[in-house]
Amino acid sequence: MSLVLLGSTSGSVTLQEPAVAGTTTLTLPAVSGTILQSGTTVTEAQGGTGTTTGYYGFKNRIINGAMVIAQRGTSAFTQSTSNQFGLDRFDCTGTVSSKVSFVQSSVAPSGFINSTLITSLSAYSVLTGDFFVYRQRIEGLNCADLGWGAAGAATVTVSFWVRSSLTGSFGGYLANASLNRSYPFSYTINAANTWEQKTVTIAGDTTGTWLTTNGSGIEVGFSLGAGSTYSGTANTWAGSYYVQPTSSTNLVGTNGATFYITGVQLEKGSTATSFDYRPYGTELMLCQRYYFKMQGVGTSGYFGTGFNDTTTTALVVTQYTVPMRAAPTALEQSGTAADYFVNRAGANTTCSAVPVFSGATSFSTRTEFIVASGLTAGQGMFGRSSGSNSYLAWSAEL
Repeated sequence: MSLVLLGSTSGSVTLQEPAVAGTTTLTLPAVSGTILQSGTTVTEAQGGTGTTTGYYGFKNRIINGAMVIAQRGTSAFTQSTSNQFGLDRFDCTGTVSSKVSFVQSSVAPSGFINSTLITSLSAYSVLTGDFFVYRQRIEGLNCADLGWGAAGAATVTVSFWVRSSLTGSFGGYLANASLNRSYPFSYTINAANTWEQKTVTIAGDTTGTWLTTNGSGIEVGFSLGAGSTYSGTANTWAGSYYVQPTSSTNLVGTNGATFYITGVQLEKGSTATSFDYRPYGTELMLCQRYYFKMQGVGTSGYFGTGFNDTTTTALVVTQYTVPMRAAPTALEQSGTAADYFVNRAGANTTCSAVPVFSGATSFSTRTEFIVASGLTAGQGMFGRSSGSNSYLAWSAEL
């Protein structure tokens, strides 16, 4: 097969395959390096501050990299020793609790509206066995094509925008689910309180075990401080869990130090391209695979339909917006019993206890709504909110 390039003075190029009916016109607009096919991107421009019009696919393997989705709320969270989530898909953890707070912020570089602000809560002297990270675990199904753990492992590029009250050499890392393969990388913050974009290109790991299931495929993290146990040689693969290169700046060592991050992207290839802006609704649904929240909105808020199992218990079935990564094993809820109703036969009965988890699959969940008395077994009902203080949520986070 051969292709003939026919130029035109109008700035378009026609690709025509001989002996095949029809032609495909590729328009070259003013943006250098971008090719549009009838208004749809087929080759994306390098660099820039936004995704080229019409880009398709899943270029950025990070979900919510622009920090716009915050189902859990916009109040500050405090780092814990066990995967404390705040903004969707990102968690902050460490070997000692309460060393930093983190919250969605409206301070952002041009082209973004949100970031995560992380603030050190003390001047903590990091011990040998300490580490503190802000991270996201990418599901194995979303990075299986990289082919890591074998010959031919694909190169990836990590890019992000960062701003800190501190300057110097900072660290980040990639790691596998078993935490026995990692790549600690370094980047430099040159000016205090100034947004800077950083890019790191990483040759794919040809050894180790990298999950391609619904488990953690690649852990992408940014170090907030670590001791020697979790610090290694910069920019090389290691058979240990290293979250930063040796001698990196420890944010937790300075009381009140701030660290902002946004525009986090991990993509296949050796070049950092423009950030993959996806529609807000698409990004929200990607997040809801891992965390699904239904917020009460007054007495018109419905959590689901069901039936009265007994005179005091009703079973409510809630269908998730999208199938979750795995079946949740617990219910998260807020408020008191008075914030929930059982609605049947046109009447509301206030609950006598907060809703209770009753079972779930990756497609739907069942919740018990409990009242003191008065229900008719077998009768249909709605589970309702009695105010905005109530919400129900389910997690399938990695």
